[in-house]
Amino acid sequence: MTEVPALVGFGRRIMIVGPTNSGKSTLAVAIGQRLDLPVVHVDLLHHIPHTDWVARTKEQFHALHAAAIAAPEWVMDGNYSDVLPARIARATGIIALDDRLARRYWRYFTRTIGRNRAGALEGNRDSIKWTMIHWLWHTRRSGDKLRERASASGLPFVCVRGQRELDQLYRAWGLTLPFSA
Repeated sequence: MTEVPALVGFGRRIMIVGPTNSGKSTLAVAIGQRLDLPVVHVDLLHHIPHTDWVARTKEQFHALHAAAIAAPEWVMDGNYSDVLPARIARATGIIALDDRLARRYWRYFTRTIGRNRAGALEGNRDSIKWTMIHWLWHTRRSGDKLRERASASGLPFVCVRGQRELDQLYRAWGLTLPFSA
């Protein structure tokens, strides 16, 4: 990222995509606070509160997602390829994040053992899971596909690769971390 576009150019329905643990939820909260936008974490639509990340049925998830994207304004973080096209169709701008796999593993471990983080499931009964450790490895190159989809959308778009560029974005947009991230 050589030049940071103006945040206001992304409109009032901003989606943030990127691999697992790339900083999407924390950025969504920071943007929501800055622009006074409601924040929607797609992970929380997909999972049942007060569980250790148990998924809802596909029908429940799709209905919650459809209702969320129908709102007049939001900043929404998450991927889920089966609902991504509908979200892109409603979005006014897209931010794509990526980071090194080692940093994403570090974020996973620190956020899982921590209690106060953006995008935490209500009831926060999180635990370290081998399935998530495997998922991080399995999706280590998913940032490329997400960037391609975001870039092809024709919407205002910025790609942020790594912590240095993410820090640059926070500074340029006057964002603050909602809490220790």
